[in-house]
Amino acid sequence: MKFVDEATIEVVAGKGGNGVASFRREKFIPKGGPDGGDGGRGGSIFAVADRNINTLIDFRYARLHRAKGGENGRGSDQYGAAAPDITLRVPVGTVIHDAETGEVLFDLNKHDQKVVLAAGGQGGMGNMHFKSSVNRAPKQWTPGKEGEHRYLRMELKVLADVGLLGLPNAGKSTLITRISNAKPKIADYPFTTLHPNLGVVRTSPSRSFVVADIPGLIEGASEGAGLGHLFLRHLARTRVLLHLVDVSTPDPDADPVEQAVVDARAIVEELRRYDPELAAKPRWLILNKLDMVPDPEDTKRRFLKLYDWKGPVFGISGLSGEGTQDLIYALQDYLDAEREKEQLAQDQADGTYVAPDPRFDDTRTDADKPAAPRGSDE
Repeated sequence: MKFVDEATIEVVAGKGGNGVASFRREKFIPKGGPDGGDGGRGGSIFAVADRNINTLIDFRYARLHRAKGGENGRGSDQYGAAAPDITLRVPVGTVIHDAETGEVLFDLNKHDQKVVLAAGGQGGMGNMHFKSSVNRAPKQWTPGKEGEHRYLRMELKVLADVGLLGLPNAGKSTLITRISNAKPKIADYPFTTLHPNLGVVRTSPSRSFVVADIPGLIEGASEGAGLGHLFLRHLARTRVLLHLVDVSTPDPDADPVEQAVVDARAIVEELRRYDPELAAKPRWLILNKLDMVPDPEDTKRRFLKLYDWKGPVFGISGLSGEGTQDLIYALQDYLDAEREKEQLAQDQADGTYVAPDPRFDDTRTDADKPAAPRGSDE
């Protein structure tokens, strides 16, 4: 299926039905009171996040979504029927903007999350509502209200814990194939990845994380060069970026290590130009294709010295799998710790956090534990 991560649609909610002015007309009741019913509510348009959908392609072809109007009211105290609602199912991770102002309206990042894109108009009131002691035969009624009308832009930001970043042919697709269940296209020429790929990395039966591979970046990507800039938004939700650097440049006129340093700096500069917040995300350096250099340890040492890198670094070979196990277990530990921090912060914000009972805290040393009371056997 073609991957489409952006679409613009028009949503028109239904108009409410009109109220009606009506009076009872029954035998032996010549002057019956008002019995005009209200109009029905117009149909609303909802969006629901569905984890079984992974593209916005349907909305490229169905751009207009219009709900029906409510029925008009009738006599004999009969209200008009409400119009059926329309539900649009979108992928989890869809962000919905107002197409005219650019304002973010909704961020659907949970399965079954439901929002109102356009509310149907309320039905008008029948004349039965206007009866009073001084107006026994009201002829007033109100029309139904118009439904909301909006132009919306939807964009999909994939939900992944780890994002792969690097130049074309840095080995991102090979790595995601090695460590996860993803099967992207792999070839020995640039830009083989044309859309984001997601893979689940499972480190144990109960522990896993999701990694995203996007098309490679090139210099000038922040201004629109290449393909990678179209998909950088997918890295916005990740907790950590893996910056892959190819240290085996085949150019005989260039020092592979020096060229790798230039390439690494270029990617970081493109990130800063595109989104400073994205550039500030935790980033791990992955020196790839070490199996293709004569002295892997010397290459790694020289690169770190020239690049002046202080963060986490791993030397791997995506092709042979060397070093990838250490990488994924380190990522799993890091992500588990981050999730615990986020859950703790959420519990504290909700007021549901319960501090652990020190009597059952096995992490304390004997010096931290309170002294035994007098008369005890300890």
